[in-house]
Amino acid sequence: MSGPTLHLAVEIDGDGAHPAAWRRAAHSPDQLLTPRRVAQIAAVAENAGFTLVTLDDGVLPPGVSPDPVGRIGAVERAAFLAASTSTIGIAPVVPVTYAEPFHISSQLASLDHISAGRAGWVVTEEDRLEAARAWGRPVVADADARARESRDGVEVARALWDSWEDDAVIRSVATSRYLDRERLHYIDFTGETYAVKGPAIVPRPPQGQLVVLGRPDRVPAAQLDVALVEGRDLTAVATAAAAAGTPRVFAEIEVALDTPDATATERVTDLERHAPWTDRGRLRHIGPPDQLITLLRELSRHVDGVRLHPLVLDEDLPVLSRLVLPALSERRLAASPLPGTSLRSTLGLERPANRFAAAAVQEEEAR
Repeated sequence: MSGPTLHLAVEIDGDGAHPAAWRRAAHSPDQLLTPRRVAQIAAVAENAGFTLVTLDDGVLPPGVSPDPVGRIGAVERAAFLAASTSTIGIAPVVPVTYAEPFHISSQLASLDHISAGRAGWVVTEEDRLEAARAWGRPVVADADARARESRDGVEVARALWDSWEDDAVIRSVATSRYLDRERLHYIDFTGETYAVKGPAIVPRPPQGQLVVLGRPDRVPAAQLDVALVEGRDLTAVATAAAAAGTPRVFAEIEVALDTPDATATERVTDLERHAPWTDRGRLRHIGPPDQLITLLRELSRHVDGVRLHPLVLDEDLPVLSRLVLPALSERRLAASPLPGTSLRSTLGLERPANRFAAAAVQEEEAR
């Protein structure tokens, strides 16, 4: 690990981690899907000094009535936020169980261009049978098969991001040349269920490769930049982090904090009257901010960062911004992203060399 500095990410989809979070939101339900709403939440996170925001997604509605059941696509929301923020990283959740990896790679590369190198990608799976019908695709019901689709999807996306070398774009008005065709490459991928030839239709992303986040038990560690690890207690998280085998490791934490109006326990109890807070096997903190700070200090010995899932964004995010992140900064346990830096740079990850350019250099040296 790179050191004691902890990178903080926050999930900002919907109104919070609890399915009934909208009942305690500071806005009316009809404001949830407006651009102003998502921009306000991202602005709070950026001003607080978060490293990264993530936006959950899936082809199926996120909830059941009477809770809100709609959302706008994560990539579309991420593109909007890329133009309305300046320092924070933005990582949409994009499953590749049924979606075309070619299109996903193009969308994510475009996002990295829009954000000037602040984009990431959270790889997940579509595990509900209805998702196959929504896509019009055969069902991928087996867990191993879904893992295969994720593995192949990431491999294809990474290869396509390299299919344009960094200097493939010429833009020479004098010679009327836009591209150097010698620096565009076919990837010639053949998997168990599909094949992709390429090259991409979008130039190589500013970061070379976007930061890819995911669960190391579902995507091979070699394909990930950041492992998202879970565990119901500190020991379980530390064990999962030690076994991750990725350049960076983030712990998943669900948080409900004491606010000026109610304790965390009171807030959870209020929402539990309407729906249960599903146990996803993650570390969960319900209590005062100072105890969360202590927990994060302990976690900094085992992981490089955390992804927080606030119970209710409108209630927990202000407390995180006012009390938790400033305290971590004072203790030099967290640092805010610097203007003009890429997400890879913020996380201490090198910009990877283009695989085709590197192969050409090695071939030339061998002659």
